[in-house]
Amino acid sequence: MHENDQAFLKLSAHYLRDHYGPKILRCLEDMDEDQIWWRPNAESNSLGNLILHLCGNARQWIVSGVGNKPDIRERQAEFSELGPMPVDVLKHLLNTTIDAVCDVILHVEPEVLQETRTIQGNKVQVLEAIYHVVEHFSMHTGQIIYITKLHQGKDLAFYKVTDDGSAFPQW
Repeated sequence: MHENDQAFLKLSAHYLRDHYGPKILRCLEDMDEDQIWWRPNAESNSLGNLILHLCGNARQWIVSGVGNKPDIRERQAEFSELGPMPVDVLKHLLNTTIDAVCDVILHVEPEVLQETRTIQGNKVQVLEAIYHVVEHFSMHTGQIIYITKLHQGKDLAFYKVTDDGSAFPQW
């Protein structure tokens, strides 16, 4: 495998598993079920909806689209769910999704990165599908953090900053 291909795949899995997943889980731990399913208005999504959406999207794009497993996504259900749903169910869904997605990503062969797949009706290269899912997780993780901060009114202390200005994850 080309060095850059391997680095891209490892870094993609690393961000999903070691950055976005832990931050989302930490937010879930700080919120009660009412807060998890709170929507500021009918056009916005709750933290719970965002997690369901991330899991559905990642499974569709990576597990199905890249990994060639059946696509069983019901996209509208991700947004219409009003909860409550037990926090443990959401955590389990998030963890198993990230594990399944990272397993597919870390087993992609270099020649496959340039292959074209049709996902959600779009023709995309495998590399683009992986990039999309990592970017998508980043965007919605930020929204989940923001919703949590709205409810908690505090710094979530994801990083410990040392005297020299270095920052280290706190999970």
